[in-house]
Amino acid sequence: MTTFDNPATVPAPPAGRYSHVARIELGDRTMLVLSGQVAIDGEGRLVGEDDMRAQSAYVLDTIEKILAAHGATLGDVVNIRTFLTDMDRIGEYGEVRVPRFAGAPPTSTTVEVSRLFVPGALLEVEVTAIV
Repeated sequence: MTTFDNPATVPAPPAGRYSHVARIELGDRTMLVLSGQVAIDGEGRLVGEDDMRAQSAYVLDTIEKILAAHGATLGDVVNIRTFLTDMDRIGEYGEVRVPRFAGAPPTSTTVEVSRLFVPGALLEVEVTAIV
């Protein structure tokens, strides 16, 4: 069974165009597939303009809140996909991301894109977790 959710602990998706998370029940396990997250607040404003560290922290905080609403943590993440608008800034992202994942890091894909759906957004991150 699959259910879709938008936890009240994070800003709702713009105009209800998508869900933040799909929860897929797999017997005694649950898979959580999160939509890509960007650094926009509840009023739709960009957080941390031209600041990769600030945007990275905001995005990962949002992901943690979505996971927590479903009984999961970053430790349950098995895959992370990151879209950067400037691959030269991957080190700044890594400074924020790496300390948040204790133990074996999840599988990962990082690609550079020409732009994201929010003007000024420097990255978008989506994850899959198993709990």
